[in-house]
Amino acid sequence: MRILVTGGAGFIGANFVHTTHETMPDADIVVLDKLTYAGNPKSIEGLDRVQLVAGDIADADAVDPLVADADLVINFAAESHNDNSLADPSPFVRTNVEGTFTLLEAVRRHGTRFHHISTDEVYGDLALDEPRRFQPGDPYKPSSPYSSTKAASDMLVRAWVRSYGIEATISNCSNNYGPYQHIEKFIPRTITNLIDGVRPRLYGTGENVRDWIHVRDHNTAVWAIIDKGRIGETYLIGADGEKNNLDVTKAILEAFGRDPEDFDLVADRPGHDRRYAIDNTKLVEETGWQPEFTDFAAGLADTIAWYRDNEDWWRPAKEAVEAKYAQTGQ
Repeated sequence: MRILVTGGAGFIGANFVHTTHETMPDADIVVLDKLTYAGNPKSIEGLDRVQLVAGDIADADAVDPLVADADLVINFAAESHNDNSLADPSPFVRTNVEGTFTLLEAVRRHGTRFHHISTDEVYGDLALDEPRRFQPGDPYKPSSPYSSTKAASDMLVRAWVRSYGIEATISNCSNNYGPYQHIEKFIPRTITNLIDGVRPRLYGTGENVRDWIHVRDHNTAVWAIIDKGRIGETYLIGADGEKNNLDVTKAILEAFGRDPEDFDLVADRPGHDRRYAIDNTKLVEETGWQPEFTDFAAGLADTIAWYRDNEDWWRPAKEAVEAKYAQTGQ
């Protein structure tokens, strides 16, 4: 089997490459990645049967021959950091919208199976005290340039399934954590600050709730959808991991043996969604998938250990990340 993984040098995509390489010894994997600041070749370094191609998913000349040679295309490629989308939305439109369009046209030409990775943020947010969770058929209510461009990409996939009959599925996942995540993100930034002896910083009052899932569980769910999901359907991936940002910060501090109150509050970001929560019933009932990392504290401990052991992976980016945050007082 020949698998094309777009965005395979990024956080979730790189972990998918590792999982696939480990569990499918007969598969050849081609990674197409633009290698922006968020794509790190070291994340997939040393894996045999994995070829890295530097390129843009919005570049049809780069995409077409790779799709032509693939049995399966999985699109992880995305601009994904909300703060960056607020500062400059244009890369998000190019990659998330134009890039998805380019991939869809290629899979249409070549009849290639396609799976599109998306986010629960397309559904907007829920009230903190609301009992319900996101359902696959919920209306889209994106609140940032990031989530709105991901919503647009989902709509393109659905239209290409209906209009052109391509074989595609979509998954919308909750917040991931684990190895190889860029240190601009909440959990790895907090971990690496503590490794450096810096007090963590928390947006607003920390009451915003996210539905956390270990990245390996996300990727085993993706394979469950590819293997057992129905063409044209959307599946929500979550592991019943709702926690507010305050509790996550305190849990990380405690894992470091620090006072759980040893953090600073900073101004909230504009349009900060209140709560995400995934109902994974459809995924579980149709594919039989179950998460492996059901103990958040254990998953967090493994993640902290990875960042301690792989300082050479994240250290080169740390100074620039903190300098950028310092400009906004965050």
